[in-house]
Amino acid sequence: MEHTTTLTQHIKAGPEKVWAVISDIPGSAGTLSGIDSVQLLSEGPYGEGTRWKETRTMMGKQETVEMWVSQADPPRSTTVKAHQGGADYTSRFTLSERDGGTDLTLTFGAEVLKPSFLSMVGMALFGKIGMSMTRKALAKDLTEIAAKAESL
Repeated sequence: MEHTTTLTQHIKAGPEKVWAVISDIPGSAGTLSGIDSVQLLSEGPYGEGTRWKETRTMMGKQETVEMWVSQADPPRSTTVKAHQGGADYTSRFTLSERDGGTDLTLTFGAEVLKPSFLSMVGMALFGKIGMSMTRKALAKDLTEIAAKAESL
């Protein structure tokens, strides 16, 4: 059972500046208002294998998720994964030059592994609401990434 959504934000900055923002994991809590804190779990520059714990508050509930970079092709694309509560989450960022700036496209997917009958019913009833809230949070993240990249 999988749910995906894709959003694109045009940023008035080159791909290198946008990449600098999305790959700055230690600084992400300062850039994105939706992130409460970040704890790095690996050393070295951003790349495949980079791991961290990210704490966010959604729907009044604070949750910490371990995340990792599964693919990085600077400054063109990166894929970040997480596994939490019986679901796999994938966030893919793609950067494309356009009109002197960058189109940053984010495709977010959530796949429930081994869904029970109850979880399938819950997803059927509340999946659209949850994905709508997720889209809103992701759109806010993209706006804040744009503001940071445009200020560099």
